[in-house]
Amino acid sequence: MSHAAVKDTLRVRVAAKVQEALDICRLELRTLDGQTLPAFEAGAHIDVHLPGGCVRPYSLCNVPGNTDRYEIAVLLASPSRGGSHAVHTRVQVGDVLHISPPRNHFALQVPRPDAPPPLLLAGGIGITPILSMAEALSAARQPFTLHYATRSAERTAFRQRLSTAPYAHQVHVHHDDGPPTQRLDLDRVLAGAPRDTAVYVCGPAGMINAVRQSADRQGWPPNQVHWEAFQATAGSSTTACAANHPFEVRLARRGLSVQVAADQTVVQALASLGVHITVSCEQGLCGTCLTPLLEGRADHRDQFLTPEEQARGDCFLPCCSRAADARLVLDL
Repeated sequence: MSHAAVKDTLRVRVAAKVQEALDICRLELRTLDGQTLPAFEAGAHIDVHLPGGCVRPYSLCNVPGNTDRYEIAVLLASPSRGGSHAVHTRVQVGDVLHISPPRNHFALQVPRPDAPPPLLLAGGIGITPILSMAEALSAARQPFTLHYATRSAERTAFRQRLSTAPYAHQVHVHHDDGPPTQRLDLDRVLAGAPRDTAVYVCGPAGMINAVRQSADRQGWPPNQVHWEAFQATAGSSTTACAANHPFEVRLARRGLSVQVAADQTVVQALASLGVHITVSCEQGLCGTCLTPLLEGRADHRDQFLTPEEQARGDCFLPCCSRAADARLVLDL
């Protein structure tokens, strides 16, 4: 459970709760007094404080210019770590929730006039930020292609919205249970696009890895592929506890130290001292818990910092990353 505080958050009312597909519901969030919400750009997310105390990041899926409301869509995960279960079973229309202002780690870049149309790839609930990107590109009269892969038609969110959108002819929906000829062939899609195409992909870890590996095999420049995952990909924070070792964390400003066990995260160890760090995804994806690192080498297991930022060694994410040696000193 997160220990995130509710200060510096916005209070919103759940104005609508709609079943978008099997196990996917959409929430419409509005201010209590009818005022506008902070503006956001395509790809942005908000942290939602949910009943039970957990805080989870959810991408905004409405048109970026619509600041009278925020819309998020949530998949009921199985098993759930608490967030999606709370949204589906406990959050009701009329409830008041605390949310963070929008933040964006998956920003849509404005295409150059001579650049090929962007390629948008979504898998499952990963359609949420991709949908906002499609709306933004359409509003700017920018061409693009969107491929959306789902397990089945009944698990496809926003079917009606996509089929009736002005850009419907640019959308290709693929179902895993459909004929093989209509399933998403990532190798073929990437092979058919110019190498200076901007690719944006969001979805399950397996899809993210497949896109990156296919692009690498085909010689795509790494900076052309932009991605955001909804769960940690292999080789990040999912390293088995057996491969972990205990280490010490020193809090420079507090003058305290704590031992982090092999089966503990730094966040959990600090909580035992009464030191609570604001966390959200708890998987090293969102950057909410980013903490300055003063001494020691970090074993970075996140997907938020770039390789260059990790190499600098001046910060790390305590929700998932660990110490490469015996001790870390944090600016806390």
